[in-house]
Amino acid sequence: MKNIIIKVLKNSIAEELELEPGDELISVNNCSINDYIDYKYQISDDFVLFEVKKQNGEIWELEIEKEYDEDIGIVFENPLMDNIKVCSNKCIFCFIDQMPKGMRKTLYLKDDDTRLSFLYGNFITLTNLTEDEIDRIVKYRISPVKVSVHTTDSELRKYMMGNDKDIDILECLKRLIDAGITVDCQIVLVRDVNDGEQLSKTINDLSSLHPGLRSVAVVPVGLTKFRERLIELKPFDKESSAEVVRHVTEIQKELLKKLGTRFIFIADEFYIQSRNDFPSYESYEDFDQLENGIGMCRLFRQQIEDLIDEYKGSKPVAEEITFVTGVAAYELLTEISEKIMKSIPVKINVVKIKNNFFGERITVSGLTTGKDIIEQLKDNNYKNIIIPKNMINDNNVMLDDLTIEDLERELNAEVAVCEVDGASLLDLITK
Repeated sequence: MKNIIIKVLKNSIAEELELEPGDELISVNNCSINDYIDYKYQISDDFVLFEVKKQNGEIWELEIEKEYDEDIGIVFENPLMDNIKVCSNKCIFCFIDQMPKGMRKTLYLKDDDTRLSFLYGNFITLTNLTEDEIDRIVKYRISPVKVSVHTTDSELRKYMMGNDKDIDILECLKRLIDAGITVDCQIVLVRDVNDGEQLSKTINDLSSLHPGLRSVAVVPVGLTKFRERLIELKPFDKESSAEVVRHVTEIQKELLKKLGTRFIFIADEFYIQSRNDFPSYESYEDFDQLENGIGMCRLFRQQIEDLIDEYKGSKPVAEEITFVTGVAAYELLTEISEKIMKSIPVKINVVKIKNNFFGERITVSGLTTGKDIIEQLKDNNYKNIIIPKNMINDNNVMLDDLTIEDLERELNAEVAVCEVDGASLLDLITK
């Protein structure tokens, strides 16, 4: 595959060298580049030799002196610079198997690619790795690696993942850790399958690999209304979610005494559904599982509380603003909005979008579709709308292929996108 440059960052080395979108990277240090990991490995030095093919066919050889690990400043057409490694598992809880037709094409791709784990924090299963790929992780120091474990019981793991490979997940993890690779794990918890005593066993087994195995997240299985011909799974309700919180919190206390860390962290959804308060800010320690949504609500609230006094009396960009969110974050956004309105003279509406597309069991903002937003807001007269960044991809496209421009046209409103970050939200309201 050709490594075509689509963007040159401002004030970067690439800009200084007059590289342009459309140019093709041929080699680095006289080595062909197979993927982004190769690329990052080759440029991590203070002297780099670039070979680039310009759009007019000219070949440029560029000698680059830079700081060690300083980036060159180019973005490639295919960020991975290679084909994605496709997952061969048939997990009983796979979300992709529960999606209807008509959504963004990339959403139907089942990946199990170590490189995406490194680049974007995607979780992989280790069931699809070859020996060469494991050796490559070690050689290139791909760290941290995010691994979906679910259970350390071999037979149960085979069942849950729909894969008969006889893989000792603990031995695989230990091999990475012994090579100096940091690992974060997740457990997708399925009610009456890998919870209860099985969960205790899994956490106990994984904790034996600390500190190389840095942290573990326990997240609830996501069940849409599109599960025809799939194994019947029970959704978590208030009582069962409360039991998960109680169970894991007790384990956290034991591990804190034993290891000096809570090690296992509970998804925000469990606290919300069980009506439990979120733990303290300090309880999330270094927020190692933030990319997995663990602690996001507590961190967001803390950021607003820490910054709100700095914005007191600031003039808002509009007299009235509307926050759009999923059902899960509605109460938190309502609480935060009340704090903001006490310091900034603005009226804030908080609107929760019921997930009609996937079904009401799906409550997180990141799985909200443009169609649901339009249908549930079209009869109102909201003019200044803010949606969270996790509702769109990098091209401002939502799960159902609708864009920000589609929302603005259908709702006759201005729609702004905000990072799930306190400073970003307050800046957006006032600047």
